[in-house]
Amino acid sequence: MNYLAHAYLSFGIPEITVGNLISDFVKGKKKFEYPAAIQRGIVLHRAIDTFTDSHDATRRAKSFFKADYGLYSGPLTDIVYDHFLANDPFIFPLMEGGLKEFARTTYRQVESRSAILPERFARIFYYMHTQDWLSNYGKREAIWNSFAGLARRALYMTGPEQAGRLFETHYIDLEACYRDFFPSLQEFARRTLEEGQML
Repeated sequence: MNYLAHAYLSFGIPEITVGNLISDFVKGKKKFEYPAAIQRGIVLHRAIDTFTDSHDATRRAKSFFKADYGLYSGPLTDIVYDHFLANDPFIFPLMEGGLKEFARTTYRQVESRSAILPERFARIFYYMHTQDWLSNYGKREAIWNSFAGLARRALYMTGPEQAGRLFETHYIDLEACYRDFFPSLQEFARRTLEEGQML
């Protein structure tokens, strides 16, 4: 999953949110340099990724990008899932302040722990916050921008234009994959966190 989903699946717990968001930038035993609650977020992130990658709906979603993008079909699908999460009528519209307020709260939670952020994540977080990535995932044009950002960072990914066209062409099918998948992920993440299976 991408940034919005990992933030949302932290269930409002600041330390879990930070760990969940920085996980990809914390390698090996570096995890143990963080407080226990942040470690839980780091490992929750990894459990979420494993569950996501093994789900049948995710395999279907990735299939729309696979021929053109190979291994990058996974990161592209993660971005697409964040778009549908941002527009899910049963999630952010039911929260006080909606997606905008959720994004502001997440940025505050991360900023308040800026001293312990991995350097690479801190650089990304500056743009995430100032450009309000979390709120903007709801806009189709922002998804095209995210595809372009992925292409800039990826060593072997071809241009993002075809990814954008595939996103538009298969929009309804991709949304169906998200709807088949996300409720089970939500339940998995909540149960995993409550049962303390990550440490």
